[in-house]
Amino acid sequence: MQARYRYRIEPTEAQREMLARTFGSCRVVFNDALRTRGDCYRAGERVGATEVQRRVVTVAKGTEARAWLSEVASVALVQSVRDAQRAYTNWWDCQKGRRRGRKMGRPRMKSRKDNRQSFRLTRNGFSLRPQGRLYIAKVGDVRVRWSRGLPSEPSSVTVIREPDGHYYASFVVEVEPTPLPAVSQEAGVDLGVSRLATVATSSGGRADIPNPRHLAGKLRKLRRLEREKARRAKGGANRAKTRRRVAIQHGKVTRARRDFQHKQALALIRENQAIYVETLNIAGMVRNRRLARAISDAGMSRFVRLLEEKAERYGRSVDKIDRWFPSSKTCSACGAVQDTMPLKVRTWVCGCGAVHDRDHNAAKNILAAGRAERPNACGVDVRPLSGAAVGDEAGSTPNAA
Repeated sequence: MQARYRYRIEPTEAQREMLARTFGSCRVVFNDALRTRGDCYRAGERVGATEVQRRVVTVAKGTEARAWLSEVASVALVQSVRDAQRAYTNWWDCQKGRRRGRKMGRPRMKSRKDNRQSFRLTRNGFSLRPQGRLYIAKVGDVRVRWSRGLPSEPSSVTVIREPDGHYYASFVVEVEPTPLPAVSQEAGVDLGVSRLATVATSSGGRADIPNPRHLAGKLRKLRRLEREKARRAKGGANRAKTRRRVAIQHGKVTRARRDFQHKQALALIRENQAIYVETLNIAGMVRNRRLARAISDAGMSRFVRLLEEKAERYGRSVDKIDRWFPSSKTCSACGAVQDTMPLKVRTWVCGCGAVHDRDHNAAKNILAAGRAERPNACGVDVRPLSGAAVGDEAGSTPNAA
């Protein structure tokens, strides 16, 4: 399986300038590729990916308006054209009903004001040097903070500039699955806001994964910084400094949430052979204005995806039950289904006399439903979206303890 290993890089001032040129050139080529596609479609002209690449890269370099494209690595420009082609194809397949998932809008043009900048290089555009340096074509040898070793030779690298001004290199590598020793325990997981997850196990145990509310903890400081930014003159240096301070706080929130979820997902995978979760409609849930921020702060979708990725790597399984299964309204003792169950009701009593904690009862029902459906499931291997390399956790290899 493929995985992403991400490291902080520290380019010099001259290298930062060259990286900025590469970011800008890739953005222009991406936009030119989308524009060429649209113009050809409106003109009734059928063009393939190779012809689009020839027009926006090879031919464009020979024109006065785009001559500066020759200053950056060609491989980065080619990958940018392929990104545009993939975005256009995904949108078109969505329009024709050939693509599963949420409906996609038309690919948008990239802006120089976008907070996150990136470009991708394949093997002929980068190499790993002695002394731990990363060679990037047309940029040179860049210092890398190697927090851990790479498990195999990388096939590509994405160079990223985050809104907080930090630079990263994200390598795609092949990772061999390392199945953990089999265990008999299975778990049902109910995701929520007050607690990130309530877990009911087949051995009768219960575990609560707290919701750290990383964003809520920084909200007061972020509000103060946003007010400060609003007072700064647009386009001024002080406004840019304040914007970066805001980005730094958001970066801290993102990294803390990512680290917490990796560790909790790994613990669940280590302790359970099979995990069952609900199919959540997060896009619909965040339409609730009173809960939208809390739901986004919890990061439930990412947590489920981490479970799926780690299950594939460590020989476990993650199965999703039907979205409309009434897990909260069903009594886990007698199976009676309540007519209504408002969100404010956290504890309730069934007609059979059983007293239920709402979340724990839901987790029990999810476990029972998942185990009942499992023999009829269409395969147990859980795989990420096609073509996507998963982000590897920063921790050590898990034990089966």
